[in-house]
Amino acid sequence: MEYPYSYMTDTEIAAIKNPSSAPATAQTDVYAIHGVDPEVLAYAMAKYSRSSLTMKESLVEISSQRAEQFLNTFYFQYGHRSIADLAHIPFAIERLSLLAAISLVDEQRWDGQERSTRYQNFRKSGWYTPQLPAPEATSYTASIEALFAAYDKVGAGMLEALKAAIPQPAEMKDDAYTRTLKARAFDVARYLLPLATNTSLGQIVSARTLESQISRLLTSEFPEIRALGDHLKSAAASPAWNVTHDAARVLLEEAASFSIPKGDGREDFHARLSDALLREVKTSPTLVKYSAPSDYTLASRAELRHAAAELMSNQPIEPAPVVDLVEDAGTLEVELATSLLYPECHYSWRQIQRSVAALSATRIEEVISLGTKHRGQHDELPRTFSAGQSFKFDILMDIGAFRDMHRHRRCVQLIQDYTNLHGYEEPICPGQPTLAEAGQAETYTAAMDAAHAAYRTYTLSSRSATKGSAFPNPDAAYLLPLSTRIRAMFKMDFAEALYIAELRSGVAGHFSYRRVAWEMYRAVAKRHPALAPYFRIDDVNRPIDLLKR
Repeated sequence: MEYPYSYMTDTEIAAIKNPSSAPATAQTDVYAIHGVDPEVLAYAMAKYSRSSLTMKESLVEISSQRAEQFLNTFYFQYGHRSIADLAHIPFAIERLSLLAAISLVDEQRWDGQERSTRYQNFRKSGWYTPQLPAPEATSYTASIEALFAAYDKVGAGMLEALKAAIPQPAEMKDDAYTRTLKARAFDVARYLLPLATNTSLGQIVSARTLESQISRLLTSEFPEIRALGDHLKSAAASPAWNVTHDAARVLLEEAASFSIPKGDGREDFHARLSDALLREVKTSPTLVKYSAPSDYTLASRAELRHAAAELMSNQPIEPAPVVDLVEDAGTLEVELATSLLYPECHYSWRQIQRSVAALSATRIEEVISLGTKHRGQHDELPRTFSAGQSFKFDILMDIGAFRDMHRHRRCVQLIQDYTNLHGYEEPICPGQPTLAEAGQAETYTAAMDAAHAAYRTYTLSSRSATKGSAFPNPDAAYLLPLSTRIRAMFKMDFAEALYIAELRSGVAGHFSYRRVAWEMYRAVAKRHPALAPYFRIDDVNRPIDLLKR
């Protein structure tokens, strides 16, 4: 067997040729690392490929200035982008709309948590209001307030209905009983929350993900989301909030009471102590400094949106099931073209795919080329080019359920814009009082119809018309409640299909996405009966114990 000796020491080469001559195995050293600036740590880890120093030795000799010089050279000049995967940064993002939060977390490499609409009352959260002329601002505010009033009424009415239908067990404490049923009531009331509702979340992402996230946000058609991109970029380059600083200041005040003898080289003790304890840390000032709106995305989106409108020629949107496990059209080219057009319209995958398959090979290639023609030297292909997965689920669900399904980032998700064209869902949970039984059906329907009517009026507003665009004013989406249906394509392998179906069908889940998971399982079982027994699935049609979460 031949070995590439060029990068080995004489001792290592001798050990391979004559194992008996190998020295005793050194003990493996494993240690956690704390208190290092993210970019400095990224530099230290990157040095493993170019230096024999240990991590401790590297960190001792590295300064933030040296890290910046290294990153400027290897990251930006040589394109070694994997280095940014080594710097992970925590952020708190507070008081942003649900709409903006959905966009923020739309990264395939993302870790974080958001406030839950299932366990918290969002009445006091407030909402986002875009910049509007006075008459429109008044109408917008009235529409949002009407939805929150319905949210309060439906939530309270559903809680009373639940208490009447489900007796409190003797062994269950009052607060636990009420808290559990409140969560069930929120499961229904959340359908009325508008996308303008404020939320908060935390994320821990690599600098590489942060860079692409900021660029994507800056490219959004929503002003709030573009501003969010600016805030993230600024936060990465500014001193981070340090949880230890208040305690450190107390220690410094105590240390100041101690006198330091002069003449023995310790005159600067207090200054050095202050520098060590109160040092400002900028989490990622170098790796995201060039993040900017993507001209590639902007140009491609405009041309693909036009191509989708031209191809579909105002066809009526055909009825579609909640979950449609679509078949391959026979060629990868058809799938790619369908993927590129799908997010730019409101038709089902099946309907678009049929129209694409009817095109000539030359025309299909032209559609695909629209997704690459504006690509710059450092632009990655968008996720629409991720093709070839065996399981492709075209799902039409309410926005609330989508927010939960959106967390499954092992699969490829293609998401269409918000619209009222698909109508809205009514909350129905087996074994739980219905809206009618709770006396809230009229309140719910009236609120939903009014919100969708306000959306239609707003999309046709003078503000939209003055933009000179054939497409609706995007800000109208803030008026849509979470009950509104949205369409999204989820591409995945079998393992992910099984995982999502099992996890999301569980009895502790929200009844809306439980139904999606159930339909995913049924679709796979129908096409591949031999695989059905491998699913550990909970039948969502069976009533559940509503006092268990």
